[in-house]
Amino acid sequence: MRYTDIAIIGGGLAGSTAAAMLGRAGVPSVLIDPHQVYPFDFRVEKLGGAVQLERFARTGLAESVLRSSTSDGENWIARFGRLLDKAPSQQFGIMYDALISAIRSEISGPAEFICDKVVEVTTSAERQTLVLASGETISARLVVLANGLNVGLRRMLGIERQITSVCHSISIGFDFVPVGRPAFPFPAMTYFSERPSDRIPYITLFPVGSRIRANLFTYRQADDPWLRAMRHNPVETLNAALPRLRRITGDFDVAGDIKIRPADLYVSTGYQQPGIVLVGDAFATTCPVTGTGTDKVFTDVAQLCNVHVPAWLATDGMGAEKIAAYYDDPLKIACDAWSNAKAFNFRSVSIDSGAYWQAQRWARFLVYFGEGRLRRLRSGRRQAAVTHAMAQTP
Repeated sequence: MRYTDIAIIGGGLAGSTAAAMLGRAGVPSVLIDPHQVYPFDFRVEKLGGAVQLERFARTGLAESVLRSSTSDGENWIARFGRLLDKAPSQQFGIMYDALISAIRSEISGPAEFICDKVVEVTTSAERQTLVLASGETISARLVVLANGLNVGLRRMLGIERQITSVCHSISIGFDFVPVGRPAFPFPAMTYFSERPSDRIPYITLFPVGSRIRANLFTYRQADDPWLRAMRHNPVETLNAALPRLRRITGDFDVAGDIKIRPADLYVSTGYQQPGIVLVGDAFATTCPVTGTGTDKVFTDVAQLCNVHVPAWLATDGMGAEKIAAYYDDPLKIACDAWSNAKAFNFRSVSIDSGAYWQAQRWARFLVYFGEGRLRRLRSGRRQAAVTHAMAQTP
C-alpha cells in the first residue's frame, strides 16, 4: 500500500492545479489520472480578464503557465456589423490540453503523478483508501475529487447531482480562417448577436499560436436541427445567424473539426462526508458562455490548498465537520453564487424578449459604443499633442 497525505482524483484543470500547488507547498500528494498526456478536450480555450487572472495568480502558477499561451493585447467589440470599441485586452489563448500540460509541468516533489484509474474509494474520519485499476492501493488522509463530469465514483459514495438547468447552453469551437488575404484585421474580437431570435449571445475570435480560434455560443436544445446545419454547413449557417459579421471580418472559412458541447447546470448533493472534498465541476457546473468556470476552479483550488489543507493536516482526523470549513468558505460561496447568477442573467439578456431585457441589451450596446468613442477621442488628443510637440521641436 502506498501512503500519502492527499490523493487527487482527476488530472484536468482543477486536479492538476491542486497537485502543482501542494507540491510547491511540500505536501505529499498523488495525482491520479488515466491519461499520461492529457488528450484534446473542448473546454477552456482562453484565460482573461483582470479578476480571473488575479484568481489564477493566487495559485502561484499563472506567470509560468501563461508563457505557453498567446496574448492578443487588444479585443475589438462589435455588433450589428459596427465596430464599437478597440479595447485593451488581457486575454490569453491556449487549448485545454496545452493548458493542462503546462500546469502539470509545474508538479514537483513531494507531489507525484500516477497514470491509472481509480475504481473504488472508501472513506472514513481518519484515512481514505483508493483502489486503482492496476490493483495498487493508496491510503491518504484526504481525497480531492476533481474528476469533472464523471459521476461513477461520486455515486459510489452516495453523492448525486441536482440539475438546475438542462442543456443551459451549447458551446461550438472551430478554427476561423480568412479567405483571399493572409490575416484578419483584428487581433481578437467579440461579436454580439444581432437578434435575440437567433439565440446566440456572441462569438469570440482569438489567437492561439498562429491560428484564429472561434468559440460560438448558443441557447438551444441538444437535438435542434440548427446544430446539424452548423456542423455540415458552418459558413452558410453562421452567415445566416450573424449576417453583418462579414462587414468586419471579411469573407471567412471554417477549418478542421467542429466541436459541439452542451452544458447542463447542476450542483452536487450529499457531499458533506468525512475524508473527501469536491472541487471544480465535480462540485457544481457553470455556463461556459460566462467564462466563469475557470474562476470557480481557481477559487476552489486556491482556497483549498492555501487555506484549508494546511489547517486540516495540522490536526488529527479528517471528519466531515472539519471539511465543512471549505464548503462554508466565504470566497468560495461568493464565487459560486456570482457564477450561477451570471449564467441565468446572461441567458436572459441574450434571448428574452421582455421590455426589461431589451433595454438591457441596448444599454450594453450604448456602453460599449460610449467607451469606444471616449477611447478614440483620448487617442486623438494624445496623437495631436505628440504631433504639436514634434512640430515645435527645432
